[in-house]
Amino acid sequence: MMLRQTTAAGQEAAALDADALYVTGWGVVSPLGTGAEEFAVAFTEERDALVDVTGMYEEKLPAEQAFALPDFQAEERLGRKGTRFFDRATALALIACDEALRDTAITVTDANRADVGLVLGTTSGSVKSTSDFSRETITQDRPYLVNPVLFPNAVMNCAAGQAAIWFGLKGVNTTIAGGRMAQLAALRYAARSLSWGDVDTLLVGAVEEFSPHSAWLSHLADGPAPVGEGAAVFVVERGAALARTDRRPEAEILAVATGSADPEDRPSFVAAFANCVRQVLARAGVAAQDLWALSPGSGPAAQARAAHREPEVEHEVLALVLGDTDGPDAPVRLPVTRLVGDCGAAQGGMQLAAVLAHHRRSAALDGRPALITSCTADGAFGATVVRGWQR
Repeated sequence: MMLRQTTAAGQEAAALDADALYVTGWGVVSPLGTGAEEFAVAFTEERDALVDVTGMYEEKLPAEQAFALPDFQAEERLGRKGTRFFDRATALALIACDEALRDTAITVTDANRADVGLVLGTTSGSVKSTSDFSRETITQDRPYLVNPVLFPNAVMNCAAGQAAIWFGLKGVNTTIAGGRMAQLAALRYAARSLSWGDVDTLLVGAVEEFSPHSAWLSHLADGPAPVGEGAAVFVVERGAALARTDRRPEAEILAVATGSADPEDRPSFVAAFANCVRQVLARAGVAAQDLWALSPGSGPAAQARAAHREPEVEHEVLALVLGDTDGPDAPVRLPVTRLVGDCGAAQGGMQLAAVLAHHRRSAALDGRPALITSCTADGAFGATVVRGWQR
């Protein structure tokens, strides 16, 4: 089924599939910009967002530059009340949620708050908060006179919980720890929750903060690009619920699948990952030649620092499934890693935002599908097929 958009000229209204999953708006906080419109312009123009981070923390950093937000202040957007003790990840997530709700023009009230929920992906919450709290148990006087205000931020689901409180969401509230696979895992979870009728609307996204801790973790793990940070949140609704509103879809999640295999057994891992990509294309009813874009979670194979790194594996899988991915007729490969860096859990959100950014800027892409893929060093992998329309 092809979706048709309503226009001011009075063309035929969009035909919604009652069981399909639609994105009706989204919000981003990243070095490329805050908000869908700002991000879309910056990404499609391929602006440089690598900045000097030497003044952000007193601790030594592994590199002088990163894809970070040196001047980020939560109070400027959220106000001072109630935000004093927010960790960086929580603040990023809340602003991304706020941007997504604004972009979709959804107002949460007593009438609908039980039907609006949140699924948020992460690596392990705020690593800085967890580390700071753990350090106080060692450095403070016994019996462990730690600052109790630090503890809530050390809990993995702090950001999702604070977002629910801040916006008054009483629907599903779930945190998924998935690293670079967090966004795809969150989408898969959201698809099930919406199909079961748990809620009508879900904010689905992922967040990762920049800190000395995350920078060193990425550096020591041989990350494929300078470390980054950010949050991306998408408003996802079933067609049946969307049909009862005057909102129109910006994109449709045609299919999403995840899996895992032993990364040490490279041939088996590549085969399993490739089967996952084939499966998601088949479920979406999309052939390789129909794709306009690929949005991989890693940079080109040339960025790999060792033979076993994810970039090379992902490049190999895409070539295995799609054939020549570098030729003149191949889908466009969106430069996500080059423009936003290695954003950890937020990487998948940036990949999806990159696809929708191009749709916002070009009506020529209306209805055309794109493939998003991701994998992790410990053997998780996944893919989703999305088609979008211009706002």
